[in-house]
Amino acid sequence: MFHCPIRLLFVGALLVSTLFCTNGMAAQLPAADTAQLRRHLVALTTTPQPRNYLHEASLNQAADYIKAELAAAGAHPTEQSYQVQGRMYQNILSSFGPVDGPRLVIGAHYDVCGEQPGADDNGTGVAALLELARLLGHQPLTCRVDLVAYTLEEPPFFRTPQMGSYVHARSLHEAGVPVRGMIALEMLGYYDDRKNSQDYPFKPLRWLYGSRGNYVTVAQKFGNGRFGRRFARLYKKTAALPVKRFKAPAWLPGIDFSDHLNYWHFDYLAVLLTDTAFYRNKQYHEAADTVDRLDLRRLALAVDAVLATVVRLATE
Repeated sequence: MFHCPIRLLFVGALLVSTLFCTNGMAAQLPAADTAQLRRHLVALTTTPQPRNYLHEASLNQAADYIKAELAAAGAHPTEQSYQVQGRMYQNILSSFGPVDGPRLVIGAHYDVCGEQPGADDNGTGVAALLELARLLGHQPLTCRVDLVAYTLEEPPFFRTPQMGSYVHARSLHEAGVPVRGMIALEMLGYYDDRKNSQDYPFKPLRWLYGSRGNYVTVAQKFGNGRFGRRFARLYKKTAALPVKRFKAPAWLPGIDFSDHLNYWHFDYLAVLLTDTAFYRNKQYHEAADTVDRLDLRRLALAVDAVLATVVRLATE
């Protein structure tokens, strides 16, 4: 395999992008386990009712599972609870590495939209987060790494201060916590090698990125600073699957469709790691978003590259 960076200016969309085709696993790091990923996905998608904001018991069951897995990885998870419309919801917080100093934040939301299992959205993000915890627990880190599972990312709370990631980002801002950067894990398990399986916000982008949905995307906005560039470059060097960098104005549809937008709101640097969601996975927010439709091998490869990148960033 080879590296093939292409930098083009797409004037109509004011888009600068970089395509990375790469195949290079990081040496001397443990690999993500597809059996573990499947176990997490099954646990998250088989709650008595879908884990949406109306079903507090199912959300709490998912939260308890996440806490137990983080504790098993060697973390000391805590709850960040808050009230919305008379109901209590909670983010789950954990950390690895030193207590003090600047930190990296990696987050994924564990709620779903409506009455559906949410295997890709966002069971895969949470499964990736938990597998990262298991693997990070064995790594010597010189920078603190926070792993956060968010509640209430989905409608009707998306783009409101009730989002779990808004609550978390605000708490960091109010406490004056230095954050080197944030990584949102959002839908990482759906891939399709067929032609015309990938859509885009603007059709001409297909000429640049191709029509096959076989890659993972690092998305960031213009003006996102050195962290976004550094993360994307390290990620593409270690990933054993195609990686495409998508850098665009924040107003471009899809560029801020996850928890990272709330860190941008508080002037933290943040990126989105995704399989591009509804631009590829047509089961998005549907009952057919099930575990059997996912590619766990490529999900594991995406996790491997996150681990290698985070370890590098956290030991620099």
